[in-house]
Amino acid sequence: MLIVTTPAVEGRKTLRVLGMVSTEVILGANIFKDLFAGVRDIVGGRSAAYEGELRKARKLALQEMADQAKQMGANAVVGADLDYESLTANRATC
Repeated sequence: MLIVTTPAVEGRKTLRVLGMVSTEVILGANIFKDLFAGVRDIVGGRSAAYEGELRKARKLALQEMADQAKQMGANAVVGADLDYESLTANRATC
């Protein structure tokens, strides 16, 4: 399944618009990932644990969009957009 962020696929004509596909993916990190991510925040650097969770969430979201589009009879998803939000015990931020 072709998934693009553009409103059209260059060199191809859109024959039919079948509707919108969407998905939500929520992944939780465990206490050890939270602890080590907090240490990374203090000393600097990247958190491999959280980056891995983000990659997993993106992969799941794209797969779910592709599955929905396929069920609708589509051969592509155009105008795809991924948004990330961080949810903590005390607040939600974008």
